[in-house]
Amino acid sequence: MIDAPETIEVTTDRVACDGGGGALGHPRVYLTIGEQGFVECPYCDRKYVKVDPAAKTS
Repeated sequence: MIDAPETIEVTTDRVACDGGGGALGHPRVYLTIGEQGFVECPYCDRKYVKVDPAAKTS
């Protein structure tokens, strides 16, 4: 069974991804979220979705 890529909610247009696995991760890349509202890491397929912090409830 293959796990689905992780989705991470962020509030900024720029994110850094290193795979999150320490030595088992990948080189750190900086990604920019465009008009579509998300960006996917080309190494690990993590999906970063921009959310409005005012709309988020805890």
